[in-house]
Amino acid sequence: MVRFDALDLQQDMRTFDELRQLETFFKEETKRGRTNADLYELVQHSGNILPRLYLLITVGSVYIKSQEAPAKDILKDLVEMSRGVQQPIRGLFLRSYLSQISRDKLPDVGSPYEGEGGNVMDAVEFVLQNFTEMNKLWVRMQHQGPAREKEKREKERSELRDLVGKNLHVLSQLDGVDLEMYKDVVLPRVLEQIVNCKDEIAQYYLMDCIIQVFPDDFHLQTLETLLSACPQLQPTVDIKTVMSQLMERLSRYAAASPEVLPEFLQVEAFTKFSHAVVEVIEAQPDMALVGAVSLYVALLTFVLRVHVDRLDYVDQVLGGCVKKLEGKGKVKDVKATKQLVALLSAPLEKYKDVVTILKLSNYGKVMEHLDYDTNRVMAVVLMQSILANNTLITAPEKVDGLFDLLKELIQDSEGAPSIDELDEEDFKEEQNLVARLVHMLVNDDNEQMFQILIAARKQFGQGGPKRLPFTLPPLVFAALKLVRSLQNEDLPDDGPVSLKKVFQFLHQTVEALSVVPAPELALRLYLQCAEAAGVCNLEPVAYEFFTQAFMIYEEEIADSKAQVTALQLIIGTLQRTRVFGVENRDTLTHKATGYSAKLLKKPDQCRAVYACSHLFWVEEGSGVKDGERVLLCLKRALRIANAAQQMSSATRGSNGPMTLFVEILNKYLYYFEKGNTQVTSTIIQGLLELIVTEIQSENTTQDMQVDAFLANTLRYIQFQKHKGDSVAERYSDIKVPS
Repeated sequence: MVRFDALDLQQDMRTFDELRQLETFFKEETKRGRTNADLYELVQHSGNILPRLYLLITVGSVYIKSQEAPAKDILKDLVEMSRGVQQPIRGLFLRSYLSQISRDKLPDVGSPYEGEGGNVMDAVEFVLQNFTEMNKLWVRMQHQGPAREKEKREKERSELRDLVGKNLHVLSQLDGVDLEMYKDVVLPRVLEQIVNCKDEIAQYYLMDCIIQVFPDDFHLQTLETLLSACPQLQPTVDIKTVMSQLMERLSRYAAASPEVLPEFLQVEAFTKFSHAVVEVIEAQPDMALVGAVSLYVALLTFVLRVHVDRLDYVDQVLGGCVKKLEGKGKVKDVKATKQLVALLSAPLEKYKDVVTILKLSNYGKVMEHLDYDTNRVMAVVLMQSILANNTLITAPEKVDGLFDLLKELIQDSEGAPSIDELDEEDFKEEQNLVARLVHMLVNDDNEQMFQILIAARKQFGQGGPKRLPFTLPPLVFAALKLVRSLQNEDLPDDGPVSLKKVFQFLHQTVEALSVVPAPELALRLYLQCAEAAGVCNLEPVAYEFFTQAFMIYEEEIADSKAQVTALQLIIGTLQRTRVFGVENRDTLTHKATGYSAKLLKKPDQCRAVYACSHLFWVEEGSGVKDGERVLLCLKRALRIANAAQQMSSATRGSNGPMTLFVEILNKYLYYFEKGNTQVTSTIIQGLLELIVTEIQSENTTQDMQVDAFLANTLRYIQFQKHKGDSVAERYSDIKVPS
């Protein structure tokens, strides 16, 4: 006989094949006149116990197959006789052979061995007894040999585990094992053995076996019994994986068979899982935080698959995790942090709706335990979800709830690093996301929309000087959009929302930017508000916004280039604003022209001054048309251009390019065509001759762009002269120099 002194699964298989041939031999012996009873008795006289038992099992297989004796009696005899081998490895292989050779000879329902040979209860009893003895042998292996070889023994045990697990597979294949028998006999006996063996490897593997081999509906109907064993397992058992696999399997069952969902509610599957998670965590006080959070992740995944419409269940899971995290402050363990992120991401990925997330009272409490960097990342994920799914935030309380989740990006939190320590590109990207988020704050009801804006500004106001330039401008434009909705409504000023209140809101918001300071941005926004007030025919309000813009220009903007840009914006906005009466308009235009003439560089002065001419000539509607003041602006621009030429001659020894003169000529032509009687053909003729003379002068710097500009202007004059309409008549007196 082959000796089973060492672990060799291939040898095990070869031996079983040889024993199959021996089984054939015994069958042939019965044909020669020997009875199965004689053979069964004969092999028991073998001298060595191990060969004796292998022979006995082989003959017993033939004996059962002949049906000359009840299968239950022979099986009971074999399983009891196998106790004679208590050496763990030899005993395991012996009983594995018994399990393998008997699996098709059990008195199962519908089996030829049922009836006088026994019933399914006998079959179950046989398999359970063999399983119990095999598990004891398998567990005993850990105590064989010196302590220094513990790792080697555990490796051997892992390789042998399937020998034990096959018994559970056999049980699951028995047709007679229905739910009732599984609930009353099989599961309690198997769990009793698992709990009592007190071995980490065995408990983990066998719990996994139960989950994998028995049907889903069995697990669902015996959930309480199965879960009750979990807290009784050894503290070192990876119970979180076991429970996660069970929840995973049942959630797949629910997804594949929606008709069974009422059963999940009937057996209160979620409640049982929830209680089991708490009991396991309490039973293992030394469980790492990552393990506890992983259990809640698995439970939440189960809920989102099986009870997706039960937000109360989702919130309950998050609440359980919050309770576990109480007193721990910010979680510093990297693995636990990843699990927390998975816990928070799961409902977001499932519902794809942050508004739904805001209904979960414990969501923000979980986020509070994330470290600063992870909290920022989670906040970015929330914002990206809102933008990607076009989620609209439609109520003030939802704004507060959402911004509470995003507070790491919106305000300086206690203990957070200073903004100067953050990566500048990352900071800008995050704040731009926050700015885009403002446009998702929407409500068709103007009163509600105004309250939303107020709530948002209150939150943004805590953001500090670095964040406000990103977050307040979109808020201003959202308020201007509200202005357009209100401008045709007749609302009382003391009502919940009115134009007056919205413009006050705008003034306070932009003022906060000017204090930051962000003067150029504040000036632009003041001008936007002024133009909106003009459209609403609110002259005092528009005047106030222009006044604020001029004050910023005077006090805050010192850079010459920034001054030029600011004046261009002021002039353009003022030109489009039609609401002012004579007095206010004169005051503002006077300031604009005055500042234009005080710019640092002469060319900038010149261009700003001739741009101011448009303030006195407005084509649309019944706008102002003051030809005399237009002419004064153009003449002043011409004097400044001339002064610039003289300064160039004094400093460089030659005149600069004639660009400014050609630009002014084009302005004269514009007003000439528009019918400004102060701009005559004589003035244009004189300016033309001046430009041509200066360009042809030896002292003037030649510039191809200026030459081309002038050539195009002269061609335009020629074109107008030959059009044959009323404009051509006016151009007829102008002679184009050759």
